[in-house]
Amino acid sequence: MDNVRDPRLHVNEEPRDDFQDTAMGFTVMFGFMVVVFAAAVIVKAIIS
Repeated sequence: MDNVRDPRLHVNEEPRDDFQDTAMGFTVMFGFMVVVFAAAVIVKAIIS
């Protein structure tokens, strides 16, 4: 490889679906926030 900065020489080793990655990120984050919210509600109910 003479010119390491030439993008034509670098193959895309792992093609990714950006929309699916973004949707999965939102889904996982939403699920995590639902769990945190439910835990906060339960803790508040126990304290009150």
